[in-house]
Amino acid sequence: MTTTNNLKTELYVQCQAFVNARLKAIQNTIDEIQESLTSETKSSAGDKHETGRAMLQLEREKAGQQLAEIQKLNQLLSKIDVSKSTSVIGLGSVVFTTQANYFIAISAGEVKTQNQLFYAISANTPVGKLLLGKKAGDCIEFRDQTFEIDNAL
Repeated sequence: MTTTNNLKTELYVQCQAFVNARLKAIQNTIDEIQESLTSETKSSAGDKHETGRAMLQLEREKAGQQLAEIQKLNQLLSKIDVSKSTSVIGLGSVVFTTQANYFIAISAGEVKTQNQLFYAISANTPVGKLLLGKKAGDCIEFRDQTFEIDNAL
C-alpha cells in the first residue's frame, strides 16, 4: 500500500508542479502587460498609441482567462485524495492498461516517475471518460484499438 501511495503522491506532486509553472508564467505575462500599460505615454501619433493600448488590453484579458483556467485546475487537484485507493476508476486513480498508464487528475501530459511513464489526463478527456467507473479486467475501445485495464489503484 505504501508504494501505491508513494506513486500517487509523486504523480500528484508532478501535476501540482505543472500547474504552478503555468501559473507563474501567466502571472509574469500579466505583470509585463500591466507594466507596459502603465509605462506607455501618449505620443504624438495618437492612433498608434490607442491601438497599442487596445492590443495590450486584449492580451491582458487573454491572460486573465488563462489564469482562471489554472485556478480551476488547482481546485480540481485539491479534490484528489492520494491516500485513498479504490478498485473502481475515478478522480485520482492510477490506471495500468495494456496500452499505457494513466493518472486521472488534470491534463498535464507525460509524467515519468518510478521508471514508468504515465499520462496525466483529465476525467473529461475521451480516454478519461472511457476509463471512469471501470475496474481491473475491463476492456475499453479507443481509436479502433481495444485494451485491457490491468490494474487500478
